[in-house]
Amino acid sequence: MEQGVVLQLCPLSDYLEAQLAERGPVVRWFELDAVAQRAWLATEAESAKIVVTGGHLGCTNDLIDALPSLGLIAINGVGFDKVDVPYAQGRGVAVSTTPGVLTEDVADLAVGLTIGLLRGLPAADRFVRGGRWLEEGFPLKRKVTGRRFGIVGLGHIGRATADRLAAFGPIAYHGRMPKDAPYRFEPDLRALARNSDVLVLACAATEETRGLIDGAVLEALGPEGYLVNVARGSVVDEDALVVALERGTIAGAALDVFADEPVVPAGLIASDRTALAPHIASGTVETRKAMADLVLANVDALLAGAPLPSALPTVLP
Repeated sequence: MEQGVVLQLCPLSDYLEAQLAERGPVVRWFELDAVAQRAWLATEAESAKIVVTGGHLGCTNDLIDALPSLGLIAINGVGFDKVDVPYAQGRGVAVSTTPGVLTEDVADLAVGLTIGLLRGLPAADRFVRGGRWLEEGFPLKRKVTGRRFGIVGLGHIGRATADRLAAFGPIAYHGRMPKDAPYRFEPDLRALARNSDVLVLACAATEETRGLIDGAVLEALGPEGYLVNVARGSVVDEDALVVALERGTIAGAALDVFADEPVVPAGLIASDRTALAPHIASGTVETRKAMADLVLANVDALLAGAPLPSALPTVLP
């Protein structure tokens, strides 16, 4: 197995970092300042064969250009919107992700956020901890069973989410095309929002879906409707969402992802209509181990000159 330097762009689990170190030298790129990075590239760029990164960070075209021996960008996650995949592939660089292994956890969290949002669980926790229960009763919230659920994006995660939420109420979905699924397909996103009590986002982050959930969609969702996002922050126009929450255009939002993580808009933090999580959809011991193992399988395959188990398909013409 031919060794090469691994460029690690962000912190990873202890397990994954230890396993990468066993395979050869690792440069912790995120710990170097700009001067040190430039100095390393000036003398060592040829040695880097693999970049390991997170879906939230990706890898820039400038860094791809600076690494002449780069063969793989291994993403520890399913999102690849922060990598210009056609550009990378055009430079002979494969891009791998960790699909499948995090589907269950993300779908579970989507259901948890839905229940937590409608039943006011974050506020209820603060209510008890703050001693307010000694003085007053907790306000009534909304029932989950019987709600109408709209799923935006019926891929693996969207389908797993729909299957779970079907126990609570009817499901409809929106996407580029109908899927082989026992749920109603709605080609008009605004119509889906208008006819949903809870709109759950599980679509991929692409240029096509950037800002997909805008003011018009939120207005269609309406003052009794709720938004749940386990997709990517870029899918939502966050400025429009803040306005919708402030004005009561929608009833509330539960968000695990944000456009500029870890920065969260102040209006979302301040709102008593939100339930917020720090991008923890795949954050279980079991799933992070499975994700790490798939990253390592791709790294091992690249070093051995073997087919990568979860490389993205070629998108070049």
